[in-house]
Amino acid sequence: MLHENDVFLAQSGDQEAFIRLINSCESSLYRVAKGFLKKDSDCADAIQETILKSYKSISRLKNPAYFKSWLIRILINECNDLLRANQKSFPLETIENIADSSVNNFEELRDALIQLNEKYRTVVGLFYFEGCSIKEIAEILTIREGTVKSRLNRARSMLASFINQMKEERGSQHG
Repeated sequence: MLHENDVFLAQSGDQEAFIRLINSCESSLYRVAKGFLKKDSDCADAIQETILKSYKSISRLKNPAYFKSWLIRILINECNDLLRANQKSFPLETIENIADSSVNNFEELRDALIQLNEKYRTVVGLFYFEGCSIKEIAEILTIREGTVKSRLNRARSMLASFINQMKEERGSQHG
């Protein structure tokens, strides 16, 4: 459980309070990172960099109630930086919720997700991996709730289109 008092203490230099804050967010950080990155080592790198950056800049956090959202936003940026640097995609095993029942395997879904623009992958990751609500995603990304909804809908539509296109291509190769 996140305690705003620990945020105030951490902002004034209390290392133990900062450690408590990070420990309270540890599982969320891992789930978000795993939603973007395939390798556990990459997840660990992104989380470590997030912790370091947040420690250095916690004094600039204006509203302690938003500590977790702020921390996750830093992590998302780190994950996206790693993805760009390594040209990697995130695992599909955990996103089967959005898979159309006609998806034959996770490779098809992986190929479809790779084609999504970063802004769509981010909302999909937060919604399906972290279980964030529309409102929470809006706060994390500092965008309107309507924008989150439209990005999710657009992402689902694009994924369906990509998957259908792959099926047609596969069908024409076997025919």
